[in-house]
Amino acid sequence: MAMPLRQTARISTYLLQQKLLKRRDKFPLIVELEPLFACNLKCEGCGKIQHPAGVLKQRMPVAQAVGAVLESGAPMVSIAGGEPLMHPQIDEIVRQLVERRKYVFLCTNALLLRKKLDKFTPSPYFAFTVHIDGLRERHDASVAKEGTFDEAVAAIKEAKARGFRVTTNSTFFNTDTAQTVVEVLDYLNDDLQVDEMMLSPGYAYEKAPDQEHFLGVQQTRELFKKAFSGGNRRRWRLNHSPLFLDFLEGKVDFECTAWGIPNYSLFGWQRPCYLMSDGYVPTYRELVEKTDWSKYGRGRDPRCENCMAHCGYEPTAVLATMGSLKASIRAARETVAANRSH
Repeated sequence: MAMPLRQTARISTYLLQQKLLKRRDKFPLIVELEPLFACNLKCEGCGKIQHPAGVLKQRMPVAQAVGAVLESGAPMVSIAGGEPLMHPQIDEIVRQLVERRKYVFLCTNALLLRKKLDKFTPSPYFAFTVHIDGLRERHDASVAKEGTFDEAVAAIKEAKARGFRVTTNSTFFNTDTAQTVVEVLDYLNDDLQVDEMMLSPGYAYEKAPDQEHFLGVQQTRELFKKAFSGGNRRRWRLNHSPLFLDFLEGKVDFECTAWGIPNYSLFGWQRPCYLMSDGYVPTYRELVEKTDWSKYGRGRDPRCENCMAHCGYEPTAVLATMGSLKASIRAARETVAANRSH
């Protein structure tokens, strides 16, 4: 696990406060904030941007975005969309969240990143998260636009040169093989030397244009078991708990913790999770207290059957780590080792 030591300590303290001092059963680890739905790409596997033109023109006010994060109490924020860099006040949203010592990850396809870098200031509380789904040919096919990979790489290099933390997020499908996974993660880890990498099997969004290439559970396990072999998993700077990576390989099985990474968008707090939209409520408290969580998960909702996405299962893995001395020691060792290697 490649999370910086300062951030690891902060998150660990937060978890202990929630479980031991406040005795809360449900609390957020990170908020998925969507201040807009508009995007400058039309990725085949994305189910987030299929909205009427009037909705796509909307931009969330700064005060509303910051207020939602503060209301939840989460220590981390992932700003997604749509393409966040298309929001005219995205720099102010980031600035105010960083000012409040929230760890902010701004997710981007990087097409606008080099043009917008001057609007941001490097901080240990801030990172750009660039979406990279494969090497040049594979990534450009995934986002349906030639030249996107090269622009993303150039933007990553410039952001790193200017002192920004840069992480990546890669989504994999049934068109991937263990070799293609290894190739892109080797490139990001060794050649570009990004600070951290996140990965996830693609989720079968109901509105995604491409419904043919999402991974099933067994396919996911086989793919990552092969990709992680030969010491790759220990060598890569992966921003995931060891137990979540075990889960991807099929070494352990978990139930989803949908409330751990809640989604807040132009419509409000989304039920039940980032990936499924069964309705919206105005407050995080209402989301947690008035959602029937027993309806969701494998064996209860068919939409959940093949989901192994980190937004549902990483919180489960983190809580399981916290509840096990052995798992906690293992995670601490891997965090220290990852920080020494970078």
